[in-house]
Amino acid sequence: MSTEWDHTYDVVVVGSGAAGMAAAITARLRGLTALVVEKTEVYGGTTALSGGAIWVPDNFHLAAAGLADTPEKARAYLDATVGDRVPAARKEAYLKHGPQMVREFHDRTAVKFVYTPGYSDYFPEELGGFPQGRSVEPQIFDFKKLPPEQRAGMRRAGLPTYGLTITSKDFRHLNMVGRTWAGKRTSAKVGARGVTALLRGRKLLSLGEALIARMRYSLGNLGGELWLSAPLTGLVEENGRIAGIRVTHHGRELAIRATGGVVLASGGFSHNQRLREKYLPAPTSAEWSAAAEGQTGDGLEACVGVGAAVDLMDRVWGAPSTVLPGGKPFFLVADRGIPGMLIVNSAGERYANEAAPYHQFVDAMYANHTPEAPTVPSWLILDAASKARYVFLGLFPGQPFPKKWIDSGFVRRAPTLDALAARTGLPADRLRATIERFNGFAHHGHDEDFRRGESVYDRYYGDPTLPNPNLAPLRKAPFYAVRIQPGDIGTKGGPVTDATARVLREDGSAIEGLYASGNASAAVMGDTYPGPGATIGPAMTFSWIAASHIADSLAAR
Repeated sequence: MSTEWDHTYDVVVVGSGAAGMAAAITARLRGLTALVVEKTEVYGGTTALSGGAIWVPDNFHLAAAGLADTPEKARAYLDATVGDRVPAARKEAYLKHGPQMVREFHDRTAVKFVYTPGYSDYFPEELGGFPQGRSVEPQIFDFKKLPPEQRAGMRRAGLPTYGLTITSKDFRHLNMVGRTWAGKRTSAKVGARGVTALLRGRKLLSLGEALIARMRYSLGNLGGELWLSAPLTGLVEENGRIAGIRVTHHGRELAIRATGGVVLASGGFSHNQRLREKYLPAPTSAEWSAAAEGQTGDGLEACVGVGAAVDLMDRVWGAPSTVLPGGKPFFLVADRGIPGMLIVNSAGERYANEAAPYHQFVDAMYANHTPEAPTVPSWLILDAASKARYVFLGLFPGQPFPKKWIDSGFVRRAPTLDALAARTGLPADRLRATIERFNGFAHHGHDEDFRRGESVYDRYYGDPTLPNPNLAPLRKAPFYAVRIQPGDIGTKGGPVTDATARVLREDGSAIEGLYASGNASAAVMGDTYPGPGATIGPAMTFSWIAASHIADSLAAR
C-alpha cells in the first residue's frame, strides 16, 4: 500500500543542532530541496548550549596558523586514541572530508571559524597529538542579522557571562583575570567589545550560539526550510528503503517524503531515564545531563524499529557536573584546572587527576566507584585563597557565593577541614590526610599520585604564575565543598553507520534511504574524546558526507 504524502523534499533532516543544520545546508548547496524538523519549540539542540568548537584535523585554519598538521599526523593520533574501536573506513572518511566541509562552508556560507590558539588536543603527548591544539571556534556573529522570527526561535545558552560576549580564547585568559596581565588585557578587550556593540546597535553571539545562528542564517539564505514543534513519530518504509518520515505538526500527523534520503540528527538519549538505566553504567540520572531536553532517543528507537545495528550504547560524552539550585547542571571544565582545589570520594581520598580531560574524568569516576568508597557523587574541595583568585562556578575572583547557595547546602562552607568533613559526611581523618599529602605535592610542584599538571592539556586552564600551574596548597579558611556528579553533554551510542553515514543492519548491509550523524549515531571517536570539538566536528562532517552522498545517488538515478 503506497503512502499518501503531505509534503515532498529531496532531503528530510530530523534535528536542528549542528548535525542537522549541516545536512540541510549541504543539501541546498548541492541543489536539493531540504526540510529540517525540530521536536522542540526552539532550534539549535545541544550545539546552542555548547562551546561551539569543532575538532577537524588538517583544516585550512590550522595551516594558516602555521601548525603544519597533516593527514598522517591526524591518522596516527586517532590510531593512538580511538584505536580499532571504530572501522578504519569511518576514520578515513572523517580525515578526508572534514577539511573539505570546513573549507566549503567557509567559502559558500556564513559558517565560519577561527583558530583557538593553544587549546590542546586532550591527549597531546600521544603520537600525532598537537599541544598547540586543532580546535577552531565560530566567529562572533551579530544576532540581529537574523529575522525576528528566527531570533525568537533559537535556543539560548543562558551562560553566566553578565551580558558580555566571550569566546573560548577569551575565557582561558579571563579565568586568570586576577593573576595575569593577559587576563587583565582580555577583560579590557571584552569590555570594549561590549561597549562598541552597544553603540553600534549590535547583539553579538559567541560559542555555540554563534555557530547555530550562523547556520540558521546560512540555511535561510539558501532557501532551506525549518519546522519547529514537529516531533518524529516514525519512519516510512517502502519497497525495502526508507521513503520518508511521519511527524506531528500543528496538531496533525503528516507524512513527509524524502526522495533522496532521511538524515537523523536528533541527538542521543540523555534525557530518557529508561534508556539510561538500560544501557549506561550505574548510577545514572538524566538530571545530570547538560544535553538539550529533547534528546530522548527518538531517532535511536526509530532506527532500531527498522532493523538498525547499534553500538557504544554504554558510553557518554562525559562532563563532570554539579547540579545548581533549581536543577540545572553546571559543567565543570576550567573549574577542575585551577590550583588550590581537589576532588575526593566518599572516603575522603583522591582517585584521579582532577585537571584531566572531562570525558576521562567521568570514566575515572565510574572506574573507581565502589560500595566501600563511592565516587558518585564526589566532593570538590577548595579553600578561600583559590576562591579569591580564580573564576569558579561562573563567579569572578572575589565574588561571593550567592547566599541561597550557602543556605540551601549546595555549597558547604566551614572554618576548618574537620568542620567541612562533618558537613559533607566525609571522614575527617582521611580528608585531613589527603589534603596534607596534596599540600606536600603542591609545595614541591609535583603530583606523585596522579601527575596533575604534567600534561599540556592540564595546564591550559591552570595558573601560569605558579611552578606547577595546577597545584597550590589548601590552607586558607573558610573551606568549601561542592557535590560532583558524572554528567554528560550527550550520549555516544546509536545506530551503526558506514563511511557515507548510511545506517547499517546487523549483517552490515545498508538501510537504503536512511542516514545518521552526530549523537544520533554511534560515535566515530569510539570510547574516547580526542580534542575540544570532537563531538560537533564529526557531526557536521558526516552530515556533509550524507547530504553529498544523497546528491550523488539522485544524480546517478
